[in-house]
Amino acid sequence: KMDDDDDLPQLSSHTLAALQEFYLEQQHREGMKTSQGFNQYSIGSIEEDWQLSQFWYSDETASCLAKEAVLAAGKGGRIACVSAPSVYQKLKEQDGEDFSVCILEYDRRFSVYGEEFIFYDYNHPLDLPENLLPHSFDIVIADPPYLSEECLQKTAETIKYLTKGKILLCTGAVMEEQAAKHLGVKMCKFIPKHSRNLANEFRCYVNYASRLD
Repeated sequence: KMDDDDDLPQLSSHTLAALQEFYLEQQHREGMKTSQGFNQYSIGSIEEDWQLSQFWYSDETASCLAKEAVLAAGKGGRIACVSAPSVYQKLKEQDGEDFSVCILEYDRRFSVYGEEFIFYDYNHPLDLPENLLPHSFDIVIADPPYLSEECLQKTAETIKYLTKGKILLCTGAVMEEQAAKHLGVKMCKFIPKHSRNLANEFRCYVNYASRLD
């Protein structure tokens, strides 16, 4: 008879732990790659909207927007990223620079960022923690998850609450009029790119003299 499992090679507990850690890390990385903007409001909604809210910026675009935010915020400045986790991640790469940053995001997987993570649902634009004081950020970067006036209008309430003045909005070119109406922002020459191509033309809008023109 076969000795049950005795002849099978046994992995040491150390190797098993290392493997487990490797798989967890891999899962975490995969999760980070796919998680932006996925939320339960997407279920059964129009497919393009669901798709749209899942796109990451290309590395180059995220870097460019992060640099712009740091310059606009100034020394010791505070930056808020509203539904723009790839810009937040780029800002975090520049550790040691003189600024602070918060991420307001619906996807709770981003809570791995600790205290800088603030759960945010655009349907409740002012449902924010008490310690998030009005007009306490030098610049707010926002990328509303859906191309709808309702989503822009609600996100705009959050942006106006948070910012001392400067706004950097990323959304579709079709939103130009609504962006001007709700936030007083104008389209820049800079064209943001995504790591996968979007069906809708995407643009950046600002309400101050930026370096994106």
